[in-house]
Amino acid sequence: MDWTRVYRDIVDFALATPGWLHTFAEVGTDAGLFIFAALFVLCWWRAWNAPARDLAIAIAGPAGIVGAYLVSEIAKVFIREERPCRGITTIAVCPPAGDWSFPSNHSVIAAGAAATLVLAWRALAWVVLPLAALMAFSRVFVGVHYPHDVAGGFLLGLVLAPLFTLVLVGAVTPVVRLARTRLSPR
Repeated sequence: MDWTRVYRDIVDFALATPGWLHTFAEVGTDAGLFIFAALFVLCWWRAWNAPARDLAIAIAGPAGIVGAYLVSEIAKVFIREERPCRGITTIAVCPPAGDWSFPSNHSVIAAGAAATLVLAWRALAWVVLPLAALMAFSRVFVGVHYPHDVAGGFLLGLVLAPLFTLVLVGAVTPVVRLARTRLSPR
């Protein structure tokens, strides 16, 4: 598949859309991260009196996302793919040289947040997975990533964040149990 052609088709379409949609796409990716953060707070609150493992998953989720993000940053250093927006008009300002394109960190974080939220509270899947996909797509729409950048980032976040979270749960669960015994009234 010619990703450059697909990218240009999406960017050309995006440029022809109304200005309010440009703003929504640019702001929406970062605003979506705040929605995920609020949902994690809600998960922590919801799991407070649940079994210790449930609360441990809610606590470890953000750390799992950070782990996936770090893997994506390391991958960027080795892959060093230039941004597709160099020298063309896009909705967003093209990041500076040396800010590599593959994989998309926004996509890693969005998919990782969605996946770990689903681990913590399965009923959220119908909200968080489409939101993460929309956030990932917005990176192509505003012109700062190729479609394969966001697809690769999405896959990395979807797989690695819950994996890292589950690895951490083994260490966090006993801490949750200990904290509960110390904080519970006697």
